[in-house]
Amino acid sequence: MNDITSSRRPVCAACLRAQSACICHWAVPLSSRVALLVLQHPLEVRNAKNSARLLHLCLPGSRLEVGETFDAGTLDALLAADGRQPLLLYPETPGDASLGVAPPPVVPLPDAGRLRLVVLDATWRKSRKMLYLNPALQRLPRLALRDIPASAYRIRKAHAPHQLSTLEAAAYALAQLENNPGHYQPLLSAFDGFVQQQAARTPHLNPD
Repeated sequence: MNDITSSRRPVCAACLRAQSACICHWAVPLSSRVALLVLQHPLEVRNAKNSARLLHLCLPGSRLEVGETFDAGTLDALLAADGRQPLLLYPETPGDASLGVAPPPVVPLPDAGRLRLVVLDATWRKSRKMLYLNPALQRLPRLALRDIPASAYRIRKAHAPHQLSTLEAAAYALAQLENNPGHYQPLLSAFDGFVQQQAARTPHLNPD
């Protein structure tokens, strides 16, 4: 069962999961020089394997907004809040042209303390739809991850080792932008605990 809530079970107000599946004990609050904005596809909200809520709990200054198509004014305000430079964590791919998406702009990046990392929490297909439906996202410069280890996300099917969970991708991106990989190790450790807990609840997803 992928649902993380049930009308018959009490739900944790923080992680939005049933109390029996609460993940709040894995949350380790961390500061971040780079602001984080997570745009979560609605289909991910109730998915038990989703890591974005834990990411949000671990970074108290982050924002998590749910939607597929966002109101243009609301999205612009989220992206430009506090005068930071938004940067989309998304690779530039040959498929962009097929969607009518122009190449992302190349701009000099300011100091990490003036950046906002924008992360799309969705499957690859849904994230491309979100990019297509929200022109403001298409106009953002992009960040591609480099020299990343294989994902520890064994509870969710991936087609390649470098396909990361939302939490892992954000952690590596923040470390890359801040040039401080050790600072985000507690976030990755929290993710390991979350994965172990979910694997125990859904053993058919655990290859071990």
